[in-house]
Amino acid sequence: MLNTRRLHLLVAVADTGSIAGAAAAAGCSAAAASQQLGILESDLGVPLLERTARSVRLTHAGEVLVERGRGILADLASAEQEVHSSGGRLRVAAFATATTRFVAPALGAIRRRHPALRLAFTELEPEAALPALRAGEIDVAVTHRYAPSPEPDLRGLVQSPLVADPIVLAVPPRLRPAGDAPVRPADFADAEWIAARAESGFQAVTESVARAAGFTARISHRADSYQAVLALVAADLGVALILRSAVTSLAGIALLEIAGPPNIVRQVQVTSRRGDRNPAIGELRRELTRRVR
Repeated sequence: MLNTRRLHLLVAVADTGSIAGAAAAAGCSAAAASQQLGILESDLGVPLLERTARSVRLTHAGEVLVERGRGILADLASAEQEVHSSGGRLRVAAFATATTRFVAPALGAIRRRHPALRLAFTELEPEAALPALRAGEIDVAVTHRYAPSPEPDLRGLVQSPLVADPIVLAVPPRLRPAGDAPVRPADFADAEWIAARAESGFQAVTESVARAAGFTARISHRADSYQAVLALVAADLGVALILRSAVTSLAGIALLEIAGPPNIVRQVQVTSRRGDRNPAIGELRRELTRRVR
């Protein structure tokens, strides 16, 4: 199958009269352009250019391909313009805190730039979002994973990082040790723990960290919201791992840095299907990256 980038280069050679001119038009080096044109000739099995030390010109096969290629490239450009003018579709899923912090504002910015784009949003946790993405029910998923939990199955998907949120230990003030040195989770192995309701999967950060630290946490209380977790800590009902970014008040709690296991963070990613060429996906990725930074 013809590679459109290489076809663009060949047409540019016809228009500019040289490989250097084609390279300048394509924004690459002359060596890279020559290499790509050579691959195009190899793919087709016929010479397309006659090269000399001072010039280059199209062979008969090259002229035929350029003539047909102009029409092919024009049709592709027309199709892309039609997709953009019709608005297209972008279906997005994200977990709640990402939605509040940067996904909703990013979608709003894209809607203002492309009012015809059909946007659809669903709030989903990663355990549901990744299967929905793989099944074609959504186009983009903003997901998270707590290190050191296992890597998810990303076959057929492409994932890029957005932000890493550090995790700290929230404790009642009476349990705060002297000094400011980081603590080990195992130092609180005998304490009561407060954790998310999920006992497995991406949200089971307490279980994962405790297991990596060599103990089993005694979880007495479970809550879904960060506010509820912090309220339980402030009521002296236990200790909890929590995102530093989720703490808006230190009333009734102390935050302790964690010494190990290493890399205890919540990694947030944007994920899409490998090979999906929807231009709105790339725009959303760029908008999300800009907003988290």
